[in-house]
Amino acid sequence: MSQSASISIRNLYKIFGSQPIRALEHVRAGMGKSELMTKHRHVLGLRDINVEMRAGEITVIMGLSGSGKSTLIRHVNRLIEPTAGEILVNGENILKFGETRLREMRRKQMSMVFQHFALLPHKTVLDNAGMARAVRGEDRSGYEQDARDWLARVGLGGQEGQYPHQLSGGMQQRVGIARALTSNAPIMLMDEAFSALDPLIRTDMQDLLLELQQELQKTIVFISHDLDEALKLADHLVILKDGIVVQQGEPQEILLNPSDPYIVDFISDINRARVLRVRSIMDTAPPDAAQIAGKVNADATLESVIALSGGDTALSYEVHRVGVHVGYLNMQKLVRALVPTQAAQNGMRKSARTGSD
Repeated sequence: MSQSASISIRNLYKIFGSQPIRALEHVRAGMGKSELMTKHRHVLGLRDINVEMRAGEITVIMGLSGSGKSTLIRHVNRLIEPTAGEILVNGENILKFGETRLREMRRKQMSMVFQHFALLPHKTVLDNAGMARAVRGEDRSGYEQDARDWLARVGLGGQEGQYPHQLSGGMQQRVGIARALTSNAPIMLMDEAFSALDPLIRTDMQDLLLELQQELQKTIVFISHDLDEALKLADHLVILKDGIVVQQGEPQEILLNPSDPYIVDFISDINRARVLRVRSIMDTAPPDAAQIAGKVNADATLESVIALSGGDTALSYEVHRVGVHVGYLNMQKLVRALVPTQAAQNGMRKSARTGSD
């Protein structure tokens, strides 16, 4: 199994147009996306992107259509060349790679899972799963068993002789994941990989990815426009708007402490009970005069604790992680965490204006 790799993106700009270097001067001077298009007929794709993608973690890059997220992931394997900046993989600036080194990186260090599967229709499931290794020039005997093993792991054991058109959309995406895993690349790039799937199948695929990642610890860059999906999968979340990073960090921290009105609006409809974890709101000191009702896991959702407590706000719980006591959770604090700070402030301002209590 290949060791995971770190990815550093530093001061990255991408401008689309006939004279991007000249347009870059205007952008660095403060010109925004709409003004750049109006005055100079150039499109600002990415502006001064700085992101550290740690080895062995899932970095989710999300935003609405046109935010630059797909443009950004295509810079990681240099399918798109930047206007300025650096992209480092394990400390090496890949923008300095020649064609041979770049081809080797794409074949051995990175695999990609696409939204629309990108399977070869005339190849069997087994052949598709082993395609990355076949392209490298490996003999079939060297990768066939690995391909069979990974197909079994993603729930497609016995389907090796089928063709893509004989499979459902969810099954086809499982082949895409098996192909990425068979390649044994330390980095997986996943561009809206589950967006074309039905909601239930999409949830199953998210669960499968998390299960595999717990074991494999690959470096995964995952593109999504769905906040629920991003919060579920991400170790590190990067939110883009108009080619700019609006906020990034640990998803729970972003949800509890949005730093921009755009983020506040973005997370306003999220089911906080289903997304927030006990570890994000627990205290290290025991609560005053509260009944300790039992133990909960640090990674449990607040929704599960509400169900456990029956909604009794007088209760508190000991918080444990891997059998070790790490803190306390008070149900009153849990309830307060379900109300976004910004929403509470807006409500207080509204009460003050109307005179209501």
